[in-house]
Amino acid sequence: MPKDITIAKSAGFCFGVRRAIDTVYEQIKTEARVYTYGPIIHNQEVINDLAAKDVKIINSLDELEAIKMGTIVIRSHGVAKLVYEAIKRQQLKCIDATCPFVKKIHRIVEQASNEGRHIVIIGDEKHPEVEGIKGWCNGPVSIVGNSTEIAAFSAKCNKRICIVAQTTFNYNKFQELVEIFNEKMYDNNVVNTICNATEERQTEAKSIAEKVDAMIVVGDRHSSNTQKLYDICKKECKNTYYIQTPIDLESKPFQSFSHVGITAGASTPNNIIEEVQKNVRIKF
Repeated sequence: MPKDITIAKSAGFCFGVRRAIDTVYEQIKTEARVYTYGPIIHNQEVINDLAAKDVKIINSLDELEAIKMGTIVIRSHGVAKLVYEAIKRQQLKCIDATCPFVKKIHRIVEQASNEGRHIVIIGDEKHPEVEGIKGWCNGPVSIVGNSTEIAAFSAKCNKRICIVAQTTFNYNKFQELVEIFNEKMYDNNVVNTICNATEERQTEAKSIAEKVDAMIVVGDRHSSNTQKLYDICKKECKNTYYIQTPIDLESKPFQSFSHVGITAGASTPNNIIEEVQKNVRIKF
């Protein structure tokens, strides 16, 4: 049995996720038909509970345009400008639960692209937040996540660029990629749009992973920020495990570790974190 367990104080729902979830549950109380544009968060437990309460998920503009009545909740990741326009055309009620940090990025890229700058988003091209940010750009936009993609970008770009980041991107990696852009002598307008909660969560996870014998990272497999936490912890602690629920602990060899650390992604409910902690204490 581990002698010590250290739980990250920053583990669990961030402000933006909590706000979005609370928004949906508030709408359920008063609205007959509630939809979310995309899953409200990347956590299947929450999604299942909302589905049981008859909350529907819209996954495309075509699905949205088929809806004639109801309330559309925009998730914390945000959406492209054209989604808002489609909701307005359909005369549907729109409740915007976009994280304020993401909203800020929308304003930045819209203004910068109107000024003629090529927008560079440092992040995961397939992540819904990045797709939403891209949808507020009124000119050229490129998405890069590593040095190889920067090299490909350089071959086709003009010299005036605006660089922003997915809010959950790895802070140290963001700094490294920005430095590569600086070395290329672009006319750079760099805005660090990684949210404070993400940076704090990553810094704390790294600090804990450096000191423990094993590290548990809790979160949904589709959660980008949880995956980044896992990558950070794995570099510091070779015995790092990515789990979704306490059941996943069964196959892990925690009996041999004296000090275990626990952190969790921004979409992980507190009850799951507590169950993981309890299971580690009792079973191992």
